[in-house]
Amino acid sequence: MSGADGGTWSIGELAGRAGVTVKTVRFYSDRGLLPEAGRSGGGHRRYGPGALARLREIRSLRALGLAVPEVARALEDEGRLADVVAGELRGVARERAALAWREASLRLLAESEGVERAELLPLLGAGELPPDTDAVVRFWRRSLPVRLPPPLVARVLDEVVPLPPDDPTPAQVRAFALLRGLVSDPRPERAPGPPLPGERYRAAVLYEGLAEAYDLAGAEVQAGRPPAGRGVLDCFAEAYARALGESDSPAFRSRLAGLLAREETTVMARYWKLAALLLPSDRPPLGLLHHHLTRALSESCAAARGARPPGVRMLGGRPSA
Repeated sequence: MSGADGGTWSIGELAGRAGVTVKTVRFYSDRGLLPEAGRSGGGHRRYGPGALARLREIRSLRALGLAVPEVARALEDEGRLADVVAGELRGVARERAALAWREASLRLLAESEGVERAELLPLLGAGELPPDTDAVVRFWRRSLPVRLPPPLVARVLDEVVPLPPDDPTPAQVRAFALLRGLVSDPRPERAPGPPLPGERYRAAVLYEGLAEAYDLAGAEVQAGRPPAGRGVLDCFAEAYARALGESDSPAFRSRLAGLLAREETTVMARYWKLAALLLPSDRPPLGLLHHHLTRALSESCAAARGARPPGVRMLGGRPSA
């Protein structure tokens, strides 16, 4: 079934067998993707059966959306093919997420009216789809201590920065758009406040201790119990005591309750309300856990004094009642 010239085919014969045009065969051959078996006496290209198999592989990969440079990489060896396919799958996932965000955004606009639609429209068109979290990360980094170890910074950001879901609902698109608008406000007072305003403390000690307290509180909630049991509250207060180089005591806790009540902002209450729609649902948001622990501390101090607990405010930009 091969040509008359030494068992090889001309470019036209190869094109006919593959069901493509001569121009297509020449295009791939010029780019070194088709192996030539040799040249005819007149200098014309000749191709063997391997070229036909290779041309079919090329057409299959192109039909799957691979660009010519990626096809060339994929055909180098099996390992390259696996890498290229993995990369294409990641690209498809991004495209699918972008389409899902576009659809949910359009549905959100269709469901909105008047003032709300006017507010949402510029926010929805403010970036690429799916949206990135750069603005939210910058918002939180402004409040983190400069010398906080990178692993702790990463852990904090993992807890407080919601990732855009791959298949969002219109409500989640709305929440993320409003969240990005909230954190993009350049005014300094809109950023999260420091955990202990005006106090000198060992940042790594504090954040490590708070992470332990939040983990314990989250486990309590998952078990169906109040998050601020005595052991959890002890861990919470001890984190601050160690960071400040003091001993945990009723007097210290009373002072701590006052420190945590220094700052009050509706910005972070708004932040956590929006973030709750986007963060994983397997545990309460960190801001809510902090709110419960701060409130429990204030109530326990008030009970010890026999007084009514003061209103709970904020810590590090996290919400309160």
